[in-house]
Order: sequence, then C-alpha cells, then structure tokens
Amino acid sequence: MSRVLVLGGSRSGKSAHAEALLAGTGAVTYLATSPPVPDDTEWAERVAAHRARRPAGWTTVETTAPSDLLRPGTLLVDSITTWVAALMDETGAWTDDPGAPGRLAARCDALVQAWTTTPAHVVAVSDEVGLGVVPETRSGRLFRDTLGAVNQRLAGTADEVWFVVAGLPQRLR
Repeated sequence: MSRVLVLGGSRSGKSAHAEALLAGTGAVTYLATSPPVPDDTEWAERVAAHRARRPAGWTTVETTAPSDLLRPGTLLVDSITTWVAALMDETGAWTDDPGAPGRLAARCDALVQAWTTTPAHVVAVSDEVGLGVVPETRSGRLFRDTLGAVNQRLAGTADEVWFVVAGLPQRLR
C-alpha cells in the first residue's frame, strides 16, 4: 500500500505523470471524479484525450464517493480538484445553502479518512491553486481555500508527493 499525491497547475502535465507512475502496473481502476458536462465540447475533448492515453486494460469508475478509495488494488484518482468542486456542489456550498459548511467539511473529512485508511496503492492528482491570484468571488475563494486545505491534509499523509511544472516532475517527499 502506498499513497502518492501529484500536484501541479492547469495543463502542467500532472495527469500524464501520474499515469506514468502506474505504467506497467497491470490492472488499474481510474476514479474519474468529474461527470460528463452536456454541451461542453472543450471538456469532452479533454476527457477523450485522457481516455486515449490510458491503457485499454484500465477500468474507469465515475465517482465522488470517498468510499471508492477503500477498494483494494491500484487506483488513479483524477482529480481531487474536480472531486472537491463536486462536493461543493453536492453540499450546497456554491449557493450558500444553510448547513453547507458543515456538510462540506464532513465530506472532505471522509475523503481524507478514506485516503489515510485505503488498502490500495493510490496515485491522486490535484491542482495546486495557491500560486495564483486571489479569486475575486467568495465562492472562488472558498473553493481555493477548501482545495488547498484538502491538498495539505493529503500531502501530510502521503508516502510520496510530486509537483509538476511545465511537464517536469519534481519529487517533494
């Protein structure tokens, strides 16, 4: 069992590096954390490019359920970023629903708990959002802060942490 976190900015090469870390592993379950977005051609092209890079023997599961991290075997989670965005949607955090902060915190806690107790070898991909400008909107700042906190918690318990910049992976831990 090991937990590997791969961080980087948008289009940095982090997903390709995560996939390369699992090259030759055999059976891999790819946890895709973003559902298809109807009528978004650009997003569909990104998803298709990711699928085309993956070996044919990999299994894809679309999920935002942290319990899916508890399955045995080898897992690639792409990505924690879209997972946190989905959790914010599912808990009503984007729209400031009553009780949303508590529900979001509980879902993030469940994600981190599953990460720390998984029997699997997991490679997870996430965006490093702390290097850019401060988002203008409250919801943008909430997303950045929530993802940053989750990334720190995952990195703190990871066996390896990588940072990818311009396609160049740097091992941090």
